[in-house]
Amino acid sequence: MAFVLTLEFGADERRLAARPAHRERLTRLHADGVLLMAGPWRDGSGALLVFDTDESGIEAELAADPYYRTPGVTVREIREWSPLPGLRPG
Repeated sequence: MAFVLTLEFGADERRLAARPAHRERLTRLHADGVLLMAGPWRDGSGALLVFDTDESGIEAELAADPYYRTPGVTVREIREWSPLPGLRPG
């Protein structure tokens, strides 16, 4: 099971101060196989993250990483994703 998380970024600069710790966490999650891919939209308006976890795992991640509650960061959508067999990233 996988989940796609989309973020929207606002003008509040506090998100930039919180971003390094968030990216370190993402690097660890990727190394552990929990995060398949992540990155900002080219225009800087938000980001897309793809997690290989179940519903409780995505909820735990949202609770554990304060970046998702930082002013200037809005969790826009969380959707379960069903990648086609053989075409899954990672």
